[in-house]
Amino acid sequence: MDELKILVVDDESRMRKLVKDFLVKKQYKVLEAGDGEEAIEVFFGNKDISLIILDVMMPKMDGWEVCKEIRKFSKVPIIMLTAKSEENDELKGFELGVDEYISKPFSPKILVARVDAILRRANKIGADMTIEAGDIKIDKAAHIVKVKDKEIELSFKEFELLTYFIENKGIALSRENILNNVWNYDYFGDARTIDTHVKKLRSKLGDCGDYIKTVWGMGYKFEVN
Repeated sequence: MDELKILVVDDESRMRKLVKDFLVKKQYKVLEAGDGEEAIEVFFGNKDISLIILDVMMPKMDGWEVCKEIRKFSKVPIIMLTAKSEENDELKGFELGVDEYISKPFSPKILVARVDAILRRANKIGADMTIEAGDIKIDKAAHIVKVKDKEIELSFKEFELLTYFIENKGIALSRENILNNVWNYDYFGDARTIDTHVKKLRSKLGDCGDYIKTVWGMGYKFEVN
């Protein structure tokens, strides 16, 4: 594997070292930041960062603000770390465009497995071609989605979800199936995670959001009318 850059942001140096040690073993190059302001400086000073692991509670500038600022300019995958496990906090993270959400304490091996899965899917997406469904066109290589020839902004996870729907159009997909394929097998999420992303994706797609049908008691199906 080529050395991909990962930015680890946490105000606890022990936590940064723990995460860094596990990532370095997998041949990732790790950059560090000890607070939100430093994270912004490091990110915009290194344009080729492939993923960010971001703690919520930090001095100067918290993780929410860092995420919000980065999302103005980049779709880079973000894994949010937090000591909180409240439902509203998790939903807030997804609304801001967080791709994964892990509550402390966590297993470093699970964290690395999620990093691997996200970056594998990112590389796979970049290798494929263009797909279309109704008024939606996706250029996977350029990571661009157009609805009625107008480009729309999607987070990395929303992009993956829409791509998965279109590639499986006409098939009723259970929430478990979606979790296993769009997230990864060791993601301990639930229906709320998927439903939150689908709601936001439908909104961004405008009229084309109607292509995503709810299959009651099961999950979703993508159909072009």
